[in-house]
Amino acid sequence: MPHRPTRRAALAGAVVAPLGLALGAPSAAAAGTVDMESVVLAAQVDPRRPDSALTTGAGPSVRLVERALADRGLLDPAYVDGHFGTLTVSAYAAWQRSLGYGGLAANGLPGRSSLTSLGEGRWSVVRPLSPGSKVTFRDVTVNTRTRSMLLAAESRAGRTLVLEQGSYNPGGDPTSAGTHDGGGTLDLDAEALGTTARTAVVRALREVGFAAWLRSPSQGDWPWHVHAVAMSDTDLSSAAQHQVGDYHLGRNGLANRGPDDGPRVTIRTWEEYQRLS
Repeated sequence: MPHRPTRRAALAGAVVAPLGLALGAPSAAAAGTVDMESVVLAAQVDPRRPDSALTTGAGPSVRLVERALADRGLLDPAYVDGHFGTLTVSAYAAWQRSLGYGGLAANGLPGRSSLTSLGEGRWSVVRPLSPGSKVTFRDVTVNTRTRSMLLAAESRAGRTLVLEQGSYNPGGDPTSAGTHDGGGTLDLDAEALGTTARTAVVRALREVGFAAWLRSPSQGDWPWHVHAVAMSDTDLSSAAQHQVGDYHLGRNGLANRGPDDGPRVTIRTWEEYQRLS
């Protein structure tokens, strides 16, 4: 998808974002600071937009990041506009590689260390994010942020869920299309759940910060299950990042990019959920 198919929308100040996207985020970056929560959300959502609109509340911080990338010769100065699209993702990945990172640590999604290094002498990072460490949980690998999110969702749903597939699983189920290669992504068994329970589980996962959908056998070569991606997990694979972006834009996270078929909730990240709890 092009980085900015229409620059007029961005230059005219068009701003499009789903309800709740910028909950708790400052309307503009304070002098000398970059809001990591807003920047990471923009890096997930903006590349999936059909236009050059900005993620609400993220523009000022994204511009500071883009200016730093441009000053290092990694991004054309024409694209210092607050829209964290595909060219900015590529430029940021180049910055990560210049620091010696590879794999998930060079996925173009800002991590705390690379963002802090980029801002040295320019700005400091506020509202930092971290996926935490990898742990074994119910026989699969996840990170501590994802584990905390799942436990909170289970509390809301009033049931313990069965994990079919965890995170950091490259080369796993081929029907997952690489979404489980990085962190933050889970598949949960829904075969034994009734219709009402399935909807309640998806709702609870969404309420704590997952982009989550019920998957049926009619959609692919898989059994009934819930697919959940922890929004703003900086270890997300590129495929999982795209699903988060599509979720924010009201789509189903599948290759057909159809309309979202899950329960409607106010979209909040895990950090926003915690601030409200």
